[in-house]
Amino acid sequence: FSGTDIERAADFQEMLDNPDIKAIISARGGYGCMRIVDRLNFDGLVRNPKWIAGFSDMTVFHSHLHQQYQLQTLHSIMVFNMMPDRFDMTAVESLGKALTGVPLHYEYKGGEMNGLQRNGTCRGSVIGGNLSLLYALSNSASDIDTNGKILFIEDLDEYLYHVDRMMLQLKRSGKLAGLAGLIVGGMNDMKDNETKFGKSAEEIIAEAVGDYNYPVCYGFPAGHQKDNRTILFGATVELNVGTNVSLKYI
Repeated sequence: FSGTDIERAADFQEMLDNPDIKAIISARGGYGCMRIVDRLNFDGLVRNPKWIAGFSDMTVFHSHLHQQYQLQTLHSIMVFNMMPDRFDMTAVESLGKALTGVPLHYEYKGGEMNGLQRNGTCRGSVIGGNLSLLYALSNSASDIDTNGKILFIEDLDEYLYHVDRMMLQLKRSGKLAGLAGLIVGGMNDMKDNETKFGKSAEEIIAEAVGDYNYPVCYGFPAGHQKDNRTILFGATVELNVGTNVSLKYI
């Protein structure tokens, strides 16, 4: 809310249309993207593609550009995360690699989360973002088609029953049934009521996808955390979930 919706949309439109600008990196997240996405004309971006980078509230643009224009975007750190108290070299380097065309390949130790992980290998286009925003975009022009895709989700500071409601909505709307795989990033600083919900965020997610048999990994290093590695949304990847979890762009 650095200006009115009209002012912010005009600033963003100018950057979208300027062919000399090669990337637009969000300064910070928060709230406001849904207020301007329908004011924007993306024809210039389609003619002269450039990277749109950021996470959290930027999920609105990731989803909209993927669904409406099949454009790739970067789920990544923002300028806010480059401040000294939030700086993480691994996250910064991953954004640098993505911006300069270096293939991304991540690997970390799997088998965590009390056995909730579901092993296997899959390939598909990776999409997604912040769970709360994916939920909010349901049945809009920015709502994503998840069929055959590898879905990434993360969230911060949500009540556990909210997480349950959002995951049930994804399931009831068919968003979870046709996935090739599911990547769960940081589900950090979750909140509970005085009457405890009784499940962690990861357990809620595992229950929601329990009827399906695709690979599911937890603890992927992306989301509202210092180690927030860049994911190239819209690109085809191979996900291997086992003793180690590997995400490789192909």
